[in-house]
Amino acid sequence: MTKRTKAVLAVILTYVMLTGVTACGEVPVETISSKATAAAADGTTTAETSTISSETQVLSLSGSLTLTGSTSMADVTTALAEAFMAVNRDVIVSVGGNGSGEGPTAVNDGTAQIGLLSRDLKEQENAAAFDKYIIGFDGIAVIVNSASGVDSLTADQITRIFKGEITNWKDVGGTDAKIQCIGREAASGTRGAFEELMKIKDAVVYAEEQNSTGNVKQAVSSNPNAIGYVSLSAIDNTIVAVKLDGVVPSEENVKSGDYTLQRPFLMITKSGTSDSLATAFLDYVFSDAGMKIVADDGIVPNPGKN
Repeated sequence: MTKRTKAVLAVILTYVMLTGVTACGEVPVETISSKATAAAADGTTTAETSTISSETQVLSLSGSLTLTGSTSMADVTTALAEAFMAVNRDVIVSVGGNGSGEGPTAVNDGTAQIGLLSRDLKEQENAAAFDKYIIGFDGIAVIVNSASGVDSLTADQITRIFKGEITNWKDVGGTDAKIQCIGREAASGTRGAFEELMKIKDAVVYAEEQNSTGNVKQAVSSNPNAIGYVSLSAIDNTIVAVKLDGVVPSEENVKSGDYTLQRPFLMITKSGTSDSLATAFLDYVFSDAGMKIVADDGIVPNPGKN
């Protein structure tokens, strides 16, 4: 049994104990928001209500739910989806994505009920068309290969490196080697947030552009001269996450605000959606069990559902 499987099983058990979910995957009505209940009542979704006794009414969920967008959110969203399906066995949740820009587009055109963004909505994405839910806050870690000889950089040094003004590791205390900047593709929320926070939008010189967090990490881990950026939750011993102005990129420092290179993780739906599966999934995300999954993934949870 893997570490993730154990963690998911633990939160499922917690959810069952807290909410009274039955072994058949039935969720008591009181655990579902009024929006979901109203949607079920007018027959707009695949949810159906039934009376178990004169005192207990349950909402039985079935159907499919699609979430797409940010690849930085793929890990935590997959964990949430696995736990949700375990207590709603007639529901299939699909998680995918090719960057945050895909989230609003997919929700708009109806190919996904929930969009995933690792940044805020942009003005041109018509934010008013969506209901926005911040599930937590994630640090963006600047990563290097251990062979670079560097484990700490200032914000000014990072800015100058990505703008192409500092081109050799020896100029920032490392080895005598040319720096190679690895970034994400243009649609990436991680890239958008990183460039905006570092105030280097449209001024970056990349040696490579990768289409996922995992690919950036792989590129840096296999290239002794590389530098890149990934979600805090992606940090492992294959790369070095550098200190930013002396502050370690960690969940504690994101939560305290000491680590300033951070961004929100969003889930969005169409404004005023009547889709009860999407609403029930979001209710689960913001339950104690869901927020535990978020926290276990290295993200600072936001239990307020706003």
